[in-house]
Amino acid sequence: MLFLTPRTGPLTQAVLDQGELLRQLVDGLGSPVGVVLPQAVHANVAAFREVYRRHHLSGRIHFAHKANRSSALLRELAATEAGVDVASLGELQHALGAGFTPGRIMATGPKDHAYLWLAARTGVTVNADSAAELEELAALVTAHRLPRVRVMVRLSGFETTGVRVMSRRSRFGVPAATLDSALDVVRKREQQLELTGVAYHLDTVAVAEKAVALEGCLAALEHCRSLGLRPWTLDAGGGFGIGYLADEGEWERYTSELAQAVLGNRPPLTWNGYGYGLRAESGILRGSLALYPAYREVSGAAYLDRLLGADAPERRRPLGTMLLDHMYDLDVEPGRALLDQCGLVVARVVEVRDDGGDVLVRLAMNARDVSLEEHGVLMDPVLIGRTPHEPAGVYLLGNLCLESDLITRRKVFLPARPQVGDLLAFVNAAGYFMDLTANTALHQPLARKVAVFRAGGSWHWSLDEQYWPIHPPPEPP
Repeated sequence: MLFLTPRTGPLTQAVLDQGELLRQLVDGLGSPVGVVLPQAVHANVAAFREVYRRHHLSGRIHFAHKANRSSALLRELAATEAGVDVASLGELQHALGAGFTPGRIMATGPKDHAYLWLAARTGVTVNADSAAELEELAALVTAHRLPRVRVMVRLSGFETTGVRVMSRRSRFGVPAATLDSALDVVRKREQQLELTGVAYHLDTVAVAEKAVALEGCLAALEHCRSLGLRPWTLDAGGGFGIGYLADEGEWERYTSELAQAVLGNRPPLTWNGYGYGLRAESGILRGSLALYPAYREVSGAAYLDRLLGADAPERRRPLGTMLLDHMYDLDVEPGRALLDQCGLVVARVVEVRDDGGDVLVRLAMNARDVSLEEHGVLMDPVLIGRTPHEPAGVYLLGNLCLESDLITRRKVFLPARPQVGDLLAFVNAAGYFMDLTANTALHQPLARKVAVFRAGGSWHWSLDEQYWPIHPPPEPP
């Protein structure tokens, strides 16, 4: 059996052990239910801050709000030292209403006029992607007689000499080679805009690629200072990741066997022979595996630690040391890394049938309710409240009348064959999997979301929107 056992922290496991509570939530609110664990965010914020202490750095840890729409998680984060990175007008309104003061909010992403107006009106920092955006913001400040707005310039398209590091193209940010176009606006509009720093955000897990970007931003800050500007912050974005699987060996075995299945050397492991980017051509394996590295030895705060300890590609000195030497603040924008072990999606089994030697299990949910496949993350769900009996490989189907609605394209191996009425829990789903793509297709309702927490020696729950972090401090599970 090719299990892909999820990594579960103590709080997640304690909730999984509350089978009766989870069943009551599904019975009362319908299937599926998104369960968020707000109390888990504190340990994640603390882990990042410990890395800052180790490198003697200052700066803000911003939560990338787009990772989850939850009010409960956002309000709990507001009760920590964390800031928040918002990427829309709605997210900015949500953050202000959750308890974040403007000094703790970074406005990023595509910005329309209303979004820029509220950012300027409230005094949040604006992370700009173009000179035109800076011009529009400055015009708003002038037109409405607002105080000077703090801004950062996001950069992209970094280059380095020596060994070439491949850097993928980004739709966000000013090309580093054309930084002066943005700086000209800042200098011309110094009564409206105050440059606090520069930023980058790369959609990659490669430390080498991020090291090029970080060193490039350090050079950009030096250039700003040579022009008489006084920025003090470098924003290294997000992309610190999560390790989803508990066992590296399981991950290596599965990917190896998947390759053999694509080549036809073993029975299929996926629906209709789907290869996750691999294909067979005349007996030769072609393509590349288009999957998130579900087992990661280094992720989250540990990934930031590794990046800061890495040498700058050109100057050959640790990046963290270079930040410290210049006394620059470091800002980061973790999304999923701050939501590690902060939520799960629970769904009911509504049909189990045999089909040509395969076991098909239909759930009262669809692939948009837990978008593991869309993000290329492979991990097994947890079968709630069943004693392991005889392991079974099954395909998980959704509730939409669409051939494409597969919760998993891969055959999932469970400790027992599910039965109608059983519950399956998809753990560690708070970061991007819970609600990023959820919709009401075919009039299927959106999953209700609840916050589960411990207080007064027992478990409690509330609707997500009714949760506020005013209960007693969390207790060990």
